[in-house]
Parts: sequence; structure tokens; C-alpha cells
Amino acid sequence: MTSDFSIAFFMTLFGSIVAVPLLLAIARLFGLYTIVHERRANVYVLFGKVWAILDEPGLHFLLFKIGPAALIMNLLGKCYVVDLRLDQEYLRSQPVNSEEGAPMGIGIWHEMFISDPVAFLFKNTDPRGSLSANVSNSTVRCLSNLPLSNMLINRHAMSDTVRGEVSPKSHEWGYKLGSVYIRKVHFRDAGMIRQIESKVVNRLRQVTSAITQDGVNQVSIITSTAEREAAVEFAKAAAIRPQIVGDALQRISEDKQVADALFEILEAQKILGSGAHLTLLPENSGLMAQLLSAKSNSTPA
Repeated sequence: MTSDFSIAFFMTLFGSIVAVPLLLAIARLFGLYTIVHERRANVYVLFGKVWAILDEPGLHFLLFKIGPAALIMNLLGKCYVVDLRLDQEYLRSQPVNSEEGAPMGIGIWHEMFISDPVAFLFKNTDPRGSLSANVSNSTVRCLSNLPLSNMLINRHAMSDTVRGEVSPKSHEWGYKLGSVYIRKVHFRDAGMIRQIESKVVNRLRQVTSAITQDGVNQVSIITSTAEREAAVEFAKAAAIRPQIVGDALQRISEDKQVADALFEILEAQKILGSGAHLTLLPENSGLMAQLLSAKSNSTPA
């Protein structure tokens, strides 16, 4: 029982590892079936003639597609596997001149995919290179002599112009152009770049100086206006000061005691502010006053 199980196990293992793949390989060799992958196309050529184009992904039986010729297709013919996936390329610094004569460089990015596998294989030996050359030539031909401002701003319109120029011709070679976008527009002359940088720097300096001067002018206007208003107010105060002082003195003079006290205080403040030396004497000290007076007169200056 164990030996029968072992024999069955090894026969199944041999069949799944060796026999089945071998039979499938023989079936593919004689064209009984083929598998087309996603976004691929199989082109079958026999005796210089295209017999079938399979671009639908999945399992295909060649006997129903080609007929009896499928049995010798892989032996005497050839199967071309064409990649139909979207591809892209970037062409750097295509030389053009603006309307003003400035040497410009344009970087253009474009997408492409194979639309006709037979034309791609047999109508052009290098369809990808031809498409890139066509895009480059169309860029130079369509975008030369444009105003410099349009080159720097209207990239969408320029992209549509290039795409409309390239598409009809590229389709004849089996390639179909997808999106086209101009990614970069730049100056190619180093001396011109330095001149532009110098002009931009000088212009920035001028603008900075103008802004600074305008700020100084505004500050001067504000300062002079404030000084003028302050001078006016001080003049008004100086004009009405005598009237205010006179009114105050008039009210003080109406009361004799208040007036006398005020003038005594003012006199004392005047004396204290003069810096003179004062000698205070008690009341009824006539002889002491005379002695002090005589002493002060006899003291040399």
C-alpha cells in the first residue's frame, strides 16, 4: 500500500514538474496556443507576410486565428512582441530665436505610444528616433520668431501648436503622440544672461532706493507737519499767557492779604534764586547788624 502511494506521488510530481511544462512548451512550439500579456501585441510574420496581430490580452488558440500555418509559424516564421505601453521623452534646450533675435532654448516633454504595430515594425527602422526628430524640428519651425513675451508666458498655446504639427506624420510610422508640454524656456547666451542679471540687480537697487527715499520724504513731511502744528500751539499759548496771568493777578489783588503774601513769596523766591548769601538776625538787633555790615565792608573782595 505504501509503495503504491509512493509510486503515485512520484508520478504526479514528475508530471507536474516535467511532463506538463514539456507538453505546454511543445504546444506553444507548434503554435497550438499563445498568451498575450497586458499592453502587448504579438505580430506573426511568415514568408514575409503578416498573418495575424494579437493585441487582446489573454489566451489565444492560433489554429483558429491563423489556420494550419500556425503549426509552422514558430519554426519557419517569427513572432514580434511589441510593447504598447505609454512612453515619454524629454528633449532639452531646442535652439530657437525670438522675434527680437534673442537665442532661446526650449525644453519639451512629450508622450507617445504605438498605435499600429505593423507600421512600427516595418515602415521605419527607428520610429522613436524619427518621432523625437520630428518633435524637435516642429518645435524649432513653429516656435521660432515668436515674441519673447509669448515664449515666456504662453506655454500651453505653444505646446498645442507643436502637437498639432507632429501628430499626422508620426501616425504614419505607427507611433501616436500623446501629451506635449513645454517645461522650460531659457536663454542660451551666457553673456545675455549676465546682462539681464545685471539689469535686474540695478533695477532692484533703484526700486529699493526709491522706496527708501519715499520713506524719508514721508518722515520729513510728518516731522515738519508736527513741528508746524506744535509751533502754532506754542504761539497761541504765548499769546494768551499775559491775559491768563493778568486775570489771575487781578483776582489776587482783590484781597490785600493774599496779594501781600504772594508778593512776599515771590520776593523770597527771587532772592533764593539769585545765589546771594543771607544772614538772618533776630528782631531788635541794631548793633549786631551794624557790626556785621562793617565786617562785610572791611573784607577784601
